[in-house]
Amino acid sequence: MTDQDYMKEALAEAKLALEEGEIPIGAVVVCKGRIIGRGHNMTERLTDPTAHAEMIAITAATEAIGGKYLTDCTLYVTVEPCPMCAGALNWSQISRIVYGAPDPKRGSTLFSPSLFHPKTEITAGILQDACTALMKDFFKNKR
Repeated sequence: MTDQDYMKEALAEAKLALEEGEIPIGAVVVCKGRIIGRGHNMTERLTDPTAHAEMIAITAATEAIGGKYLTDCTLYVTVEPCPMCAGALNWSQISRIVYGAPDPKRGSTLFSPSLFHPKTEITAGILQDACTALMKDFFKNKR
């Protein structure tokens, strides 16, 4: 599968969040060509401000591999991770992060030095238009 294929899986998770009235962000963790973790925002359902898509996907992935490090894995997420999620991804030592839409207000790339692990490769803009449209539509309908 390609980066676009995996991002489509993350978008499917984001749509689940949307159906549940959550901010539509979705994530999947891929290891050796297999999705080992999925997540979407669940902050409202769980009344937990840390229940971001990335956090849910990281937990599922570490449970799947039986360890806390995701050194041979890639996270695909529809929106640029926030600083909290970037910190968790740093601690997980994930090898690669691929995101769709940038987050110019709360994204982790606003911080220097980077909050990500120094060895983590970052790829931005995969299916950016679809990821951005989902977020814009959500917030347009909220206002």
